[in-house]
Amino acid sequence: MTPPAATGEVPEPDGYRTDGYRMPVPRTLKGAVVIDADKAEQLLKNNAAVFLDVYPRAPKPPNLPAGTVWRDPPHASIAGTHWLPNVGYGVLSPEFETYFKSRLEKLTANDPSKPVVFFCLKDCWMSWNAAKRAIAWGYTAVHWFPDGTDGWQAIGNDLTPATPVP
Repeated sequence: MTPPAATGEVPEPDGYRTDGYRMPVPRTLKGAVVIDADKAEQLLKNNAAVFLDVYPRAPKPPNLPAGTVWRDPPHASIAGTHWLPNVGYGVLSPEFETYFKSRLEKLTANDPSKPVVFFCLKDCWMSWNAAKRAIAWGYTAVHWFPDGTDGWQAIGNDLTPATPVP
């Protein structure tokens, strides 16, 4: 069990967060380096890490009338990053676990020591869960950017339209 946090701090759970994904997050993630927007910008400019946006993708509503055209809601992210939607949930289906593992392996060239940065939005547990999962899979240079795209914009950077990694 994680020891109690100081007043106002969110403790790290022992497992993955499985609900309330848009809530305050811990300031730490055991096994990861927690970075701010300035450090993220430096890593990206120096091409020193693989950046993984784990913002979820809205599912197509199951009750759409026949013939209705579904358009995925747009998503904006940090230029030069990779969007791996739906891999930050606390419980992954076998399909999404395979998707996440295989894309992570491909993007790191099967090198678990290659630096990776996980992000989403500020106060989004998706990036915390995804980073924790990568650590559990043996990745040793995991960086967690908890302020995500909100923090990126706060230091004056723009976002660009993103498409999911197939």
